[in-house]
Amino acid sequence: MLPRDQHNERLVAQVHPPTWVNPTPADRYHLVVIGAGTAGLVTAAGAAGLGARVALIERGLMGGDCLNVGCVPSKSIIAASRHWSAARAAARDFHGPVSQGDGDFAAVMERMRRLRADIAPVDGAERFASLGVDVFFGDAAFTSPDTVSVNGSTLRFRRAVIATGARASAPPVPGLREVSYLTNETLFELTARPTHLIVLGSGPIGCEMAQAFARLGSSVTLIDRGWRLLAREDPDASTILLRALERDGVDVRFGANVDRVARSSAGIDVTITRDGSAEQVIGDQLLVAIGRSPNVEGLGLDKAGVAFTARGVTVNDRLQTSNPKVFACGDICSPLQFTHAADFQARTVIQNALFWGRKRASQLVIPWTTFTSPEVAHVGHTEQSALAAGIEVHTVTVPMHDVDRAILDGEIDGFARIHLRAGTDRIVGATVVADRAGDLLAEVTLCMTNGIGLAAIGATIHPYTTQADALRKCADAWRKTKLTPTVRSLFATWFRWFS
Repeated sequence: MLPRDQHNERLVAQVHPPTWVNPTPADRYHLVVIGAGTAGLVTAAGAAGLGARVALIERGLMGGDCLNVGCVPSKSIIAASRHWSAARAAARDFHGPVSQGDGDFAAVMERMRRLRADIAPVDGAERFASLGVDVFFGDAAFTSPDTVSVNGSTLRFRRAVIATGARASAPPVPGLREVSYLTNETLFELTARPTHLIVLGSGPIGCEMAQAFARLGSSVTLIDRGWRLLAREDPDASTILLRALERDGVDVRFGANVDRVARSSAGIDVTITRDGSAEQVIGDQLLVAIGRSPNVEGLGLDKAGVAFTARGVTVNDRLQTSNPKVFACGDICSPLQFTHAADFQARTVIQNALFWGRKRASQLVIPWTTFTSPEVAHVGHTEQSALAAGIEVHTVTVPMHDVDRAILDGEIDGFARIHLRAGTDRIVGATVVADRAGDLLAEVTLCMTNGIGLAAIGATIHPYTTQADALRKCADAWRKTKLTPTVRSLFATWFRWFS
């Protein structure tokens, strides 16, 4: 973990203690968990809390991507970039004091490392040992359908869980492997601000880091072969985010095929082709944010009779592999690679593996958020995916410029959009684009998870003024559709009689 400072030393001391001695294995474990990222940690802690004998194996750092190279460090940097941007905007938009001079990028990164180390004990070896989990460090490999080896020890199990996650992958671009490029696994090792950061990929990581580094003072060029940001989101959400990134100074180049990457005296030279014409982009750092690869190598899956593909371990809807004693959860098997998805898949695995449960992963309602400014948050179906699934929908959209709090905050670019099963108030999907869209989406996700209709949101008093009023306005807009000509006629009859 670089740089080797006091904060990273504190981190490593928690999540892979240098002096750790693996315990003597029990005769047989109720559950052996391979991988100590979010999926593995939740599985191990939950099962141990219920009284099961649990072994947890990790070859690297406990906490996985989320703590070490994902959610935690990225959100720290995003928070800093938002405050830097707000300081610059204070005079222009709110007649506040003028912000002068440059910020301290190295201090931003040190703050991230300090906070990450502060959080680390929650995922650390000592804590899990205190929960009754036998924590093993080393390379795990199945040696039979019901045994795993780690550092010369054999662990027998009734059930096992594969939670080894995924890693950043890189496209087969000529010259890429010969240059020193960044991924999310190395980006947070930076101590000096890039002068010009080139980002390949306009998915969530690419968009978040492109905007954050631009706000922190780097020149940023974002390159993507597609024609819009966040390709799986609604097109108008992508358009709003594109405007925001360009306002922050990000140079976005769509329809770009990356032909070659080379190291030159000027830095990293990326050659792209757009509309048949070659272009060169030269920067001092290159972030590759395209794709993930499952960590299936070296696990001895064939000896356990566990089927897998290039996309990861194959599971059924109960998250059970082709070996009925072995389950999997998290990025190793999930198309939705989010920390919170791994968390709730782990809960599903505990029930199904240890208690003959029949809980299905497909029943989970999993939202997600891209933490740009504005944020883009989504849950369930889009209008297009609903129609593809044979679900007829009625869609309600409220622009944020119709929400008083958004106007007062100066955050009118965005919308709240809710898809209802036609003829009902049942929510089948939603997209929110707003400054804190992820927070707003939680109310919709609660409704979807518990079968609560949009009418209940409309009947719930929301504090004025909040941006959550956008959701109540969606309910009001839907309710107005119920005022059909027939209903109006009945009301007219009533008021003639009532007068």
